[in-house]
Amino acid sequence: MVAGSLLLAGCAGASPADPGTAPPAASASAASSVPATPSPTPSAVYKPADASGPAQNVPVPVLPDVAKTETKEGLEAFAKYWYATLGYAYETGDMVPLEAVSDSSCSTCLKVRKEVTDWHSSGRWLEGGRVSVEAVDSNFVQSQPSTYQAIAQVKQEAISYHLSDGAVKGRLEALPTTPDILVAKYVGNEWKAQTVEHMVK
Repeated sequence: MVAGSLLLAGCAGASPADPGTAPPAASASAASSVPATPSPTPSAVYKPADASGPAQNVPVPVLPDVAKTETKEGLEAFAKYWYATLGYAYETGDMVPLEAVSDSSCSTCLKVRKEVTDWHSSGRWLEGGRVSVEAVDSNFVQSQPSTYQAIAQVKQEAISYHLSDGAVKGRLEALPTTPDILVAKYVGNEWKAQTVEHMVK
């Protein structure tokens, strides 16, 4: 069974603080010598999807520097990042970050694309399904040249599928902590996920 319905959410930004008012200047010359106090820059606030609409201002995952290295630590960091881009795709409908780190032959990624594309069109959206990666480990042994496996312990919330009027078309129950196997290849100084699947006993 493939890991085709995993997502990850987070939050970013905060409401801007009250900049207050500057004290009155005693004279024009005094005012000109007092540096202006910069106003805080407003930041968009993350809002998860709910029955009223899709998620808003979802933070774009950032690939850590260690995940760019062909090392055990690099692969494990990459695996966490891959799940972050998966979650981002489900929340936003934007497949670009996920596809940038996935091989074109990745069957799981193709299934994700279909589901994401279908449920982020015609005003529809997904609610919930956020995933947390509880642990990632790899023995970092090559199965093929520059190809390695990592095991990720993943937990996922329930998912509701909303139609454009907000009605719930379907629902998937929460997924308990489940081991996934991620196979990735290091090519051209970067990792590419080749497949990600649930480990079935």
